[in-house]
Amino acid sequence: MEMHQIRYFLALVEHRNFTHAAQAENVSQPSLTTAIKRLEEELGGRLFLRDRAGCSLTRLGAVILPHLKGVLQQSQNAMADAKRYVCLEGIPISVGVGEGIGLVRIADAVARYQARAPEINFEIIVDKQNTLLNGLREGRFDIAITNADAASELYQAKPLYSETYRVVVSATHPLSQRETVNLDVLVGDEALARVDSEMREVLFSFCADQGNKVNFTHRSNRVDWLLELVRLGAGFAILPETAVPRSKEFTSLTIEDASFERHVVALRYLHQPARPEIRGFTRELARYIPVDGYC
Repeated sequence: MEMHQIRYFLALVEHRNFTHAAQAENVSQPSLTTAIKRLEEELGGRLFLRDRAGCSLTRLGAVILPHLKGVLQQSQNAMADAKRYVCLEGIPISVGVGEGIGLVRIADAVARYQARAPEINFEIIVDKQNTLLNGLREGRFDIAITNADAASELYQAKPLYSETYRVVVSATHPLSQRETVNLDVLVGDEALARVDSEMREVLFSFCADQGNKVNFTHRSNRVDWLLELVRLGAGFAILPETAVPRSKEFTSLTIEDASFERHVVALRYLHQPARPEIRGFTRELARYIPVDGYC
């Protein structure tokens, strides 16, 4: 059974006339008649009854009609999906982002890249490191942006940027009038921590060395939740530069007495071919363009 036979069959059902169906399909009537005869031979019985008014479906024809409609619809859907893939319409660059990676730099790169290639769409998923690596191997992600290590025999890591951490408080917090802060000043204040954050462990260690203790009153795996608590005056958070919001409701402070830095990379699974647009977006991620108003 071939697709043109299915099209001719459905055209004949619609027009109930061999001549009109052939005209609708832009073929000669003998070609259409031959195709229908071959289809009947394959299916083992007559599909149409001819009369002076034209033709009508046999019982066998009525039985297979919904099936052939479905086959044609599936074929049309497949062609549409293929065209969208070729044109990159609706087939996004799938980016996995590690929890705690700031959105500022990634969002800027997405905006710049789409300005040059508006036909490209993006899908950005935030998740845990293990989920990102599994997604890369399974083909669910094209790249993963993370600050964690990954096996070099499985993943290619392209360095993107390094960043330090900053103390983030609300615009009404007593520390909001300062530009820098010592960690000692934060002791006794209410700290908000992201669950599994590398910064929380570093801060614990630093304070222990100094004989101090930070009071972690809230924990969450979502940076946006912590920032909302900060905005409401529930305490301070220590976040990487790219996670600091661009909002007058927040102030970020440089940490004077400690330098915490992390390195962010884009991972690609070595056994998955890199599409040209993926390489282009990765290069865009690695570019640094300062933005006015960044706090």
